[in-house]
Amino acid sequence: MAAVDAPRIRQERRRTAWRLGLWIAAAVLFAGLPTVFPSGTALTTMSLMGIMIVFALSYNMLLGQTGMLSFGHAVYYGLGGFLAVHAMNLAIGDRLPVPVIVVPLVGAAAGLLFGIVFGSVSTRRGGTAFAMISLGIGELVASSALILRSFFGGEEGVTTNRARLLRLFDWNFGPQLQVYYLIAAWCLVCMVAMYALSRTPFGRMCNAVRDNPERAEFIGYSAQAVRFIAFCLAGGFAGVAGGLAAINFEIMNSVNVGAAQSGSVLLMTYIGGTGSFIGPVLGAVLITFLQLMLSDATEVWQLYFGLLFITMVVFAPSGIAGILMMHAPLWRARVLHRVVPAYLLAALPCLLGLAGVSLVIEMTYRLTVKANEGSAFRFLYQPVDAKSAVPWIIAALLVIGGFWLFRRVRPIVADAFGEAMLVARRKGWA
Repeated sequence: MAAVDAPRIRQERRRTAWRLGLWIAAAVLFAGLPTVFPSGTALTTMSLMGIMIVFALSYNMLLGQTGMLSFGHAVYYGLGGFLAVHAMNLAIGDRLPVPVIVVPLVGAAAGLLFGIVFGSVSTRRGGTAFAMISLGIGELVASSALILRSFFGGEEGVTTNRARLLRLFDWNFGPQLQVYYLIAAWCLVCMVAMYALSRTPFGRMCNAVRDNPERAEFIGYSAQAVRFIAFCLAGGFAGVAGGLAAINFEIMNSVNVGAAQSGSVLLMTYIGGTGSFIGPVLGAVLITFLQLMLSDATEVWQLYFGLLFITMVVFAPSGIAGILMMHAPLWRARVLHRVVPAYLLAALPCLLGLAGVSLVIEMTYRLTVKANEGSAFRFLYQPVDAKSAVPWIIAALLVIGGFWLFRRVRPIVADAFGEAMLVARRKGWA
């Protein structure tokens, strides 16, 4: 019996060592990023990415692990942030010896508390009923943010000053670099905690309730109790993200509890992929980067996010992580290089079609919303007159040509992937 279990034990030890190595690599990456990207813009961007990683992973505890589609997850993020801001102001006013590093715990407590309050009602039902209840709670809190001005501060919000809290090791967390390391540390701790939670028997029961709640009830587990506990824990981790946001921005307003914030975390989680732990991390990093970059490039950046979401739902419902996992056998079999030329060939028509669609969107926006500013603007550093027929013809050629070329290239990509996967199967990796 021991001889039979020995290979399994060795395999489990190798997996444990591999996971431990990945977490160590993640810690080294978080610590070393400021040396590679030392600019203020980069530090601000990476800080926001860390906050959104925690927020997206907390949402994936509901959607990806337990199968609960929530339209109001920003409630716990925002309320955690507001409680953290008020706690900071209280500590500053009363000169309490409270360091900045413990402020996210206030957000966690607030998110957990409101998760218990609202979860006791919303988790009584699953599926569509839960989604509608979460939407109603989200709208209730968002409307209250404009009414209860003493707590939410109205449209202006509530501000604070993190540098006036207790210094720790001569750090006042005024410079953005210090704030980044604080966020990175909390992000890593939350990631480890949520991953460990997903590997527990409770995490497996969350998956069982997601896949078949009736069978979970049949074997003696309450689906409602599992949903409730998962909901409360997700609210607690969302509150940590809200507390980190309060430290980073030093302000919280009604936007942080609104539907836009809930939609944003849904976008991050789904585009990244709900089927794996790394998916929401990838989605948070990508969407945060695109939000900051596209908002500087165009005023209709939210429209591009909508198109991206539709594209992912239609063509890649498993998200970015699902696409990467699909290529994992090719990586293990060392045949991934065989599909790279075909992918590069397919990238050209995709870029042409994207350029054409973007040109149509920008010209339409210029002629409608921005009509009073004239029809002339710059697209990809080139002057464009939206009233001229030439750019419209060029845009049509780019869209039609890109679509036609993609149809021609698609069989080549499929054949290259199929041949590489066949080799991976022969080597025993697929």
